[in-house]
Amino acid sequence: MITLLLFGSFFLFLALGIPVAFALGLSAVTVLITTDGLQVLDVVPSVMFPSLSSGTLLAIPFFVLAGIVMQYTGISQRLVDLAFLVFGRFSHGLAAVTIISAFFFSAISGSGPATVAAIGAILIPALIRNGYQKKHAVSLVAASGSMGIVVPPSIAFIIFAVVASEFGSISITRLFIAGIVPGVIMALAFFIAALFVPRVRELAGLPVKSGKGLLAAGREPAATTGAEAAVSSDSTASSTTAAASAAGTDGNGATKTRLLKAGTAGTPVSTNGPATSAGTGVTTGSGDGTGGVTGPSAPAEGSFGEFLAALVKAIPGLLIPVIILGGIYGGIFTPTEAGAVASVFALLVGLFVYRELKWPDLPKVFLESGVSTAVIMFIVGVASLFSYVITVEGIAETVSSAVLGVTDNKFVILAVITIILLIVGAFVDAISAFYLFIPILVPILLAVGVDMTTIGVFMTVNLAIGLFTPPVGLNLYVGAGIGKIRLEEVIRGIMPFLIAAIIALLFITYIPAISNWLPDLLGVG
Repeated sequence: MITLLLFGSFFLFLALGIPVAFALGLSAVTVLITTDGLQVLDVVPSVMFPSLSSGTLLAIPFFVLAGIVMQYTGISQRLVDLAFLVFGRFSHGLAAVTIISAFFFSAISGSGPATVAAIGAILIPALIRNGYQKKHAVSLVAASGSMGIVVPPSIAFIIFAVVASEFGSISITRLFIAGIVPGVIMALAFFIAALFVPRVRELAGLPVKSGKGLLAAGREPAATTGAEAAVSSDSTASSTTAAASAAGTDGNGATKTRLLKAGTAGTPVSTNGPATSAGTGVTTGSGDGTGGVTGPSAPAEGSFGEFLAALVKAIPGLLIPVIILGGIYGGIFTPTEAGAVASVFALLVGLFVYRELKWPDLPKVFLESGVSTAVIMFIVGVASLFSYVITVEGIAETVSSAVLGVTDNKFVILAVITIILLIVGAFVDAISAFYLFIPILVPILLAVGVDMTTIGVFMTVNLAIGLFTPPVGLNLYVGAGIGKIRLEEVIRGIMPFLIAAIIALLFITYIPAISNWLPDLLGVG
């Protein structure tokens, strides 16, 4: 009866449109009052405050600050530039650029929505101009951003380690390392799904533009030909605004490398050869903004010099995950200290290396990170109260006994829990879901022989998929806002990536070595 009251009231509050955090707190308070009366409410602050004062959770505000600073420093643009020079010239190269950029930015921000916001403004319009339908362009970025809570450093892993500590020892360092291989598998799954996504020009029987010509320092990509414009006019027009917002200047006022900018309709497509005709010809050289050639031929794009320049610009950003993981694994500092180091390093890069973060911006950066941290910590507080009720009312033991009484087959139990978490992840954020289900599910999984590392990764990947699962996946909303597209359209385009992610999840779930191999190899306990 108590179980039904707790979860029934929680989902009722959600159905009434009450935010998840308040629904958690209200349902927990409802059960406390029902069982022990109003006088028991004095337990609320005594449960919430200790949960917020955990030293381990101190890592969260530091990683949040580091991730927000990254959005002000242009690191995402430089990572995209480097990835584009390496992979952009290949067929479906821009999809690879999107996934690789998301992977590396995930290793900096630790947040799915932050990753989508950072790379989406650059890559969604570029994908559209490269022939992808808008719904698939937004879907690819939204799905790729889900790696933000799997690839270390991950706020979700920090929360899991804190909540699951009462059931068995698990270090944040081991979880961080364990998330690398599953993150790579997710990236491969998204790329394979992208190979099967139709592109506008392919549907029209027109050649798909290669990446070459879309990314060159000091040059703008020319517009599509008249035939191509007729096929993809909606996509091109909608990308213009986002393109303008993605472009900017560096600290010295020089034009930054840009992936995209809407040009004049009817001008030739700039690729890699001399002009021959309006329909098939190409041009090289600097443009004047109208598609015409105003100077001598530009240096060959994709040259070693251009790659080296992009690499040098991206090195500060690439160093951040190296510093975080190398410092933690090398025993130089703890995960909490790693967050502080990452924040300071990001500030130094933004202020003195890239110079895109200005001193007057700092109050805004600190305020934004403070608000984001407060939201997370409020969720942690009320979710810990919900978890407390689950524990003291014996709900976890009741559910565990009921499940194990039906079957003790590990594979069946994993399948059932996967379905539950996929459904819950579509409505509830990862932090809330961990407090909801760790007290219930971890004892069951431990009883059937699943190790703690696999449980942590398995649950996190499940909830990462929830970030782009309709109808409430947060990444979908962020991507739809950037792409200026209705959520219904994004939902229609997300299915190939959702199917690929679920297949990857099955491998991660049923092959424990995927999670344990790397930390065991490195001797991380």
